[in-house]
Amino acid sequence: MSDVTIVPGTTDLEPQAGAREQNFELLADVSLRITVEVGSASLTLTDLLGLTKGSVVELDREADALLDILANGKLIARGEVVAVDGRYGIRIAEIVDARSGADRRSADRGTPDRRAA
Repeated sequence: MSDVTIVPGTTDLEPQAGAREQNFELLADVSLRITVEVGSASLTLTDLLGLTKGSVVELDREADALLDILANGKLIARGEVVAVDGRYGIRIAEIVDARSGADRRSADRGTPDRRAA
């Protein structure tokens, strides 16, 4: 049997003052991959193999609907495409409440545009 030394410690399980801020600082420089999902479609393998240059695949989202913005695959916001110096950008229109099921993709696909005027 090995020798074990028990050191009396605190039984207070509450985080120390400033611990949350220190933890955030440890993670603040972690990179996340942001993607924007325009829509999706289900195809049979036959249909997929039949695609050629010029084929059009109809997606499951209305053309004026907000696009899903994902961070590492998790829905975080919705927005609209903008042009920034000749490149695509995304303007945030709404932030998704994490407690309301942020891992769920857009529930309003195919519905009219919900952008604020």
